[in-house]
Amino acid sequence: MRPESAGEGSTDSLLTAASAALRVERAELAGALLDQLPVAVAVLDGELRWRYLNPPFQQVTSVSPTAVLGRPVADADRALPHVLADGRPRSGTFAGRPADFRRLEVRGAPVGLLAVLPGGADAHRAELERVRARFALLEAGSERIGTTLDPDTTCAELAAFVVPRSADLALVDVLPLDAPDTGGAVAAAAAAGGDRPLPRLRRAATACEKDLSELLASAPTGGPTGGPAVRHRPGSVAARALLEDRPVAANLLSAEELAALVPDPAALAACRAAGVDCLLAVPLIARGRPIGVLTLARAHGSSLGFTDEDTELLAAITGRAALTLDHARRYARSQNTALELQRALLAEPGSPHPNLELASRYLPSGITSVVGGDWYETVRLPFGRTLLAMGDVMGHGVEAAVDMSNYRSTLRYVAAMDLPPHRILRQLDALIAEQENARPATCVLALADPARARWTLASAGHLPPALLTSHTTELVDVPTGPPLGTGVGGYEQTTMELRADHALLLYTDGLVERRGEDIDASLARLSALRLPSDGPLDSLLDATLAALAPEDAEDDIALLAARVRHRPS
Repeated sequence: MRPESAGEGSTDSLLTAASAALRVERAELAGALLDQLPVAVAVLDGELRWRYLNPPFQQVTSVSPTAVLGRPVADADRALPHVLADGRPRSGTFAGRPADFRRLEVRGAPVGLLAVLPGGADAHRAELERVRARFALLEAGSERIGTTLDPDTTCAELAAFVVPRSADLALVDVLPLDAPDTGGAVAAAAAAGGDRPLPRLRRAATACEKDLSELLASAPTGGPTGGPAVRHRPGSVAARALLEDRPVAANLLSAEELAALVPDPAALAACRAAGVDCLLAVPLIARGRPIGVLTLARAHGSSLGFTDEDTELLAAITGRAALTLDHARRYARSQNTALELQRALLAEPGSPHPNLELASRYLPSGITSVVGGDWYETVRLPFGRTLLAMGDVMGHGVEAAVDMSNYRSTLRYVAAMDLPPHRILRQLDALIAEQENARPATCVLALADPARARWTLASAGHLPPALLTSHTTELVDVPTGPPLGTGVGGYEQTTMELRADHALLLYTDGLVERRGEDIDASLARLSALRLPSDGPLDSLLDATLAALAPEDAEDDIALLAARVRHRPS
């Protein structure tokens, strides 16, 4: 406590006066009390120049001793000269904080001032704890919201995270995913001053306290992963939050105010049942455009309502969730496009000859919303022959669906040359390998020749076809070459008898493969099936899917079944 700019004598006098004012020994004051006090303390001389700052004072005010010691206090509080003049303690503002001032005397003569910031380090520590808690909550939100790329799951995670931490009831409403420009419609409504109605939103998720679950069970608030369309009331907190692009809070509401500010009739019924008296709506904004709104409610007993600090923290959580939700919505939109493309392309295989029956199925994956590159095709050839193809492009998404279309069209082009299956694969491999961005694909070809009662088969890395006979399933041993698009070539073919009481089943790996399971065990499950081959092929495929397809398939499934058509005798 010996600042370079303060003289030894003046510092001693100030310490003596300070120890007398605080009624402690001078050595105890200098060596322990001022430095160890949990409150912020500063000492000024009679000219109102800085002489001493204890560590808590430096932490609370961010004032550096090297920058101020020996210099006059800038913007000194008007109370300071009066305290020096009459010796009466006063309160005022010091270093931007509320402070208490007391005159320091030596033998009755004023020599300086003691400034104390009440709460000092304790308040600073409390503020640090609040900041730590805020960051911990934001970190927890980042970990628990957006664990998947499914928009409804993300909305459900957001609602579940804020209840019961911050609210008793949460509603998450989102703009429709497939609408052309709902964000622009919200902007147009805002530009019209709220006169133009907002577009309908979809109630994507709700959550409530356990104590309120029974009260809210009969209220039509939607489910945890999706709900009905809702139209927000003009002037409600949710409508205002969307139009004004900011959080809107309303606390300690009367029954009439609640009716005016709740977003929609369904939510009003729920809020009345729960005794809600405080509302907060936070818009979900991503990339500068609204994608939805989070409405929070607190039930009776929440006397303080939503504070500014609550609103700021919930806005930060919602902002992060909105970005995650926007990623999920964009991904879902892309996958929907790919799925529609793939379904359109696989709506029906090509027309076979009348002497051949066909049936097909395509099932997208059940839990990942990831569209794969599964494809099938049939090509009608001369002399009553039909070429069947089943393939699987590596990868997922729109690109895989586009490549799938490319493989099908290239196959039709090559098949028109009327080559045997193994040479068709060789030509396909060479043509695809020349395309720089094309993805490799597995493929199996089966050429049906009813006139000769013969199947001719060749494979490019695909799983073996299954031959269904009377209550037996046999996997056909087909020589397997490398996948298409590698440019390696080297394909062989095999033949087998084509009989009227047999059905040939082509499929993709999603039907049999399971995570962590050996492929031999997967194929053994298929070969263990006992399905009649003489019933309708559609029924045969339905039975196959019922027996083998998992409820939450991790990959797409494509099936193509063929059988010689029975001719009336």
